[in-house]
Amino acid sequence: MNKTLIAAATAAAVVFGLTGPACSRREDRRAFEAGPAASLEASPGGGRGPGRGAGLGPRDGRGRGLGARRAWDDATLLRLTEPEARAVDLATAEAAYRPVSSLLKATGKVLASPFRKAIVSYPFPARVAGIHVRPGDWVKAGQELVTLQSEAVGQAKSEYFKALADHELAAASFEREKRLFDRGAGAGKNLQAAEAERKVAEANLEAAEKKLHVLGFTEAQVERAAETHEINATITLFAPIAGRIVDNNVVLGAMVDQSTEILTVLDPGVVCVAADIYERDIAAVRKGQEVEVSVPAYPDLAFKGRIMYVGDILKEETRTVSVRTEVANEDHRLKPGMFATLSILLDRQARALTVPREAVLDDGDRKIVLVAKDGGFQPRIVVTGAKMNGAVEIMSGIEAGELVVTRGNYQLKSKLYDEVLKGAGVH
Repeated sequence: MNKTLIAAATAAAVVFGLTGPACSRREDRRAFEAGPAASLEASPGGGRGPGRGAGLGPRDGRGRGLGARRAWDDATLLRLTEPEARAVDLATAEAAYRPVSSLLKATGKVLASPFRKAIVSYPFPARVAGIHVRPGDWVKAGQELVTLQSEAVGQAKSEYFKALADHELAAASFEREKRLFDRGAGAGKNLQAAEAERKVAEANLEAAEKKLHVLGFTEAQVERAAETHEINATITLFAPIAGRIVDNNVVLGAMVDQSTEILTVLDPGVVCVAADIYERDIAAVRKGQEVEVSVPAYPDLAFKGRIMYVGDILKEETRTVSVRTEVANEDHRLKPGMFATLSILLDRQARALTVPREAVLDDGDRKIVLVAKDGGFQPRIVVTGAKMNGAVEIMSGIEAGELVVTRGNYQLKSKLYDEVLKGAGVH
């Protein structure tokens, strides 16, 4: 009976185990060469028996099969057949020490740039007579937005036309008195009186014209009104900047006043990101430093910018100072209101072991890379650090000079787990 149990246990070890020659983690600079056969190798002391989790056992607390997470280690070597090597488009890169800047991270929020946002309003009571744009429309500076009817506009135009007529009359009277005086047929006091009337009329005309400008009339509109003498109570408001209509708070026929934000125009090509940094980090941050911004909506993208402002007042309740950065947003992916993470590149230069970002794969709650070694590939668990300029800092797991797979690593990872399942007797 005991011999039968021993034989059964041995057979189980053969079925569930993965055996092969040991693979060291010494530095190997040789490029990958496809082997003649596909295999998954492990060191003899790797403990591949069922008791070490080689099979697909019950799930651990992290939600993955316990056996699948322990079915390979840094000594495992994955090989490809010649057809597989030809089918997989592989590329490698060398892990190397490169100069990097220290990073200071802070959480913040995306805001519309105050220099690229305009609120269209009107300082006097009026009624909306026409709306020429809709939310989402792109407009140019000077483009018509909305037409209003206002009693103040009608009164201002009437006052302007009266002042214009008085000025014309006073100017003509002054010219007549000047001609008479020059011929000796007119009195000097009459010329002085005419000149005073002309100056008063000129001042009244200037005041009436300025009132029209206060109401929103452009120079061209005032000149056109002077030519046509049309008395109506309408005024058209124009876009103060080029951008996109992001908000419309009125409808046709609605009444507006100085407190009404009629339309909002936003140029989203540049946005601001505001964040708070702690008091202990203030000395390391200054205007002009480079910043990388990431948002949850696009976790794989880094938006570059520069710090434009460092606050002068420390918030006593949080012991923080506000910083603001401008970020180019040409694709308009960043939206005001988004939460963001700022990575401020400090000036303290250092050297760190880095690999390209695409070399690092997610494997549950850990990170792995595939290292080209001895004609095969070793999966390595790595600890990553800062990300910068398309590279990832490697804190542990690989050594400088080793070749990591940057293209085709997803296919290799899939084959790795196929071999694990085969070794566990799962087909």
